[in-house]
Amino acid sequence: MSDTQRQLNLILCWHMHQPDYRDYASGEFVLPWTYLHAAKDYTDMVYHLEQTPQARAVMNFVPVLLDQLEDYARQFKTGEMRDPLLRLLVREDLNGLAPDERDLLLDRCFRCNHATMIEPYPAYQRLFKMFREIDEHEDRHFEYLSGQYLADLVTWYHLIWTGESVRRNTELVPRLMSQGSLFGYTDRRLLFELYGELIAGLIPRYRALLEAGRIEISATPHYHPIAPLLIDLKSAREALPDAALPEAPSYPGGVDRMAFHIDSALASHAQRFGQRPTGMWPAEGGVSQSSLVLLAKHGVQWAASGEGVLVNSLRHTSGQVPDKFQYLYRPYRVQEGENQIHCFFRDDHLSDLVGFEYAKWYGRDAVANFVHELEAIYQHTPQHENPVVSVILDGENAWEYYHYNGYYFLSELYEALAKHPTIRMTTFADYLQRCAAGADTCAATGELSHVVAGSWVYGNLATWIGDRDKNRAWDLLCAAKRSYDLVMASDRLGEQDRRAASKQLADCESSDWFWWFGDYNPAHSVATFDALFRSNLMNLYRHLQLPVPPILEHPISHGGAHGVETGGTMRRGS
Repeated sequence: MSDTQRQLNLILCWHMHQPDYRDYASGEFVLPWTYLHAAKDYTDMVYHLEQTPQARAVMNFVPVLLDQLEDYARQFKTGEMRDPLLRLLVREDLNGLAPDERDLLLDRCFRCNHATMIEPYPAYQRLFKMFREIDEHEDRHFEYLSGQYLADLVTWYHLIWTGESVRRNTELVPRLMSQGSLFGYTDRRLLFELYGELIAGLIPRYRALLEAGRIEISATPHYHPIAPLLIDLKSAREALPDAALPEAPSYPGGVDRMAFHIDSALASHAQRFGQRPTGMWPAEGGVSQSSLVLLAKHGVQWAASGEGVLVNSLRHTSGQVPDKFQYLYRPYRVQEGENQIHCFFRDDHLSDLVGFEYAKWYGRDAVANFVHELEAIYQHTPQHENPVVSVILDGENAWEYYHYNGYYFLSELYEALAKHPTIRMTTFADYLQRCAAGADTCAATGELSHVVAGSWVYGNLATWIGDRDKNRAWDLLCAAKRSYDLVMASDRLGEQDRRAASKQLADCESSDWFWWFGDYNPAHSVATFDALFRSNLMNLYRHLQLPVPPILEHPISHGGAHGVETGGTMRRGS
């Protein structure tokens, strides 16, 4: 094949996920990140694709995120808000708030990346300076802050959490930003209604791009469980042989539970987008031989993970790993019997440049460097192959570190890639379909006889197991699951309680709880997720009509590190 016939297949995959922030015992949302990311990031991500018809990308939506977005859409429609921050946004009079309501505003409304979301706005800076002056005083008399101060604060917080595309295409946001202060109830009400319109329109906008063939929408098992561990806790030792494990020997019925999450995600996707997903990004890119085979049994055609998992798997098979250009830029077939699935592995370097580094660059320079990196891959891969490069990262957490929410970077990135002569933007599904039809622009497919269990974080599972607090959480979950199995095998519960217990168990199985346990995470966030996890377990026991174990009254983990916390999550990377 001549060099002029070759092309580089580029797959950009943006992963959209927020943990389930609903406390099912109270019905309240304990954190606002789902609706804030919706107004800022999910709106901007779909906008850039709408504006560049030649661009192609994969948008991965976790069903539990979509559940929450639809929940918010219903709240806006009915006016029965279960998010305390949104209730305060449209409280007619913010004078005389109860201390806990005032403290909620002061705690929440400065949580953002200050360099890009507070410092550019003098009026917002003044609010922060006033807060700091009181906070640093020994008496900390926050009651000195007036209702007008709190009205301006909650308004500014929601203004800076609107996407750049929203600011450029609505009259309200720039007008309020220009006004700067003395926001009235009508101002806040209009901003509240704008948020409702944005959230209600999100799923239809993405579905329209899917139906036009301009994007692929993939899924994740419904409640974001870490698949290898749910199936087999001992899989943690495949990448880390000395990893400490929970006292429980295994998670009871883990294979069936993973099957539940997969089936539920497939049904959710079909209902929301009109078709089943072709592929899945497993939670945290967490894969193992058995989890990939299970996906294949459910008709899932592709999955993806991190580069470290591939390195560990190749080393397991051959004892050595070739040069990166010889192994990374191709899909791999994983097969057991008649069950087959293709697995793609992301380029960690390129993905982390977008996620962590390019925010410090001028947008045009970052785009030029990204294209240069791709051209280097094109030049160094075998001359008879057409490399497939997978760039996979969070679709929300990086952008608040970029000026203008990454507006110039993303718009220029899509434009530069779409017109490049040797780079072909594609999707996992389209790539596999073309290759199955015999296209000569595909890379050779590799074979993996065994996939070493791991994730996109360092290629192992240590983020979710092995730490003392993480293992305690697993033991508590395993104990609850054993109780669940005993009760569900009996006829003690009515159908409504059985459904509620099943849903609550699924939420407890999320990987997000285990991510946060550990003393290397910030204490404030650990406390919130710890309390929510224990509340979920308590609620599960109540649905099972069993006494709540007293141990659940006590925190599992305390955290303590000064992590970089913005947008509800610490920034993630490999």
